[in-house]
Amino acid sequence: MNMAEHVKHGEYITEIKTGFSIYKQVVAPQIGVSGGRELGGANFSLGWSYLTEPFLMVAEAHKHDFDQIVFFFGGDPNSIGDFDAEVEMDVNGEMSTINYPACVYIPKGTMHGPLNVKIVTRPFTFIDVTLSPGFSIRPVPPGSERQ
Repeated sequence: MNMAEHVKHGEYITEIKTGFSIYKQVVAPQIGVSGGRELGGANFSLGWSYLTEPFLMVAEAHKHDFDQIVFFFGGDPNSIGDFDAEVEMDVNGEMSTINYPACVYIPKGTMHGPLNVKIVTRPFTFIDVTLSPGFSIRPVPPGSERQ
């Protein structure tokens, strides 16, 4: 994530600044908070994105040495249950089609990917949580990287 510097307001409060995704298809500003940078080394990091168009987010299977949870839900704050998109995601060799609000728990060491946002009829929210002081890093598929 290309994030502006967050601002500390005392020991426990951080003012969050928006930034932009590493993916060129994610055009809205996003938020990222790293446990290692903003939360005193906590094993928790979060990336929040608003997705408006199809793209391949993760091309290849990979794994992490921490648990990860990803969320998909509607982008209208008055109707977050209204999820009108289709995402294909492989977890541990099982490909699933997500066309409903969902969370996906990925235990540490579990192979996952690809993750392909196939259809976006209405924009939706994607949240990536890692139980780690850093973000989930994976290669950006060719053609998706922000210049």
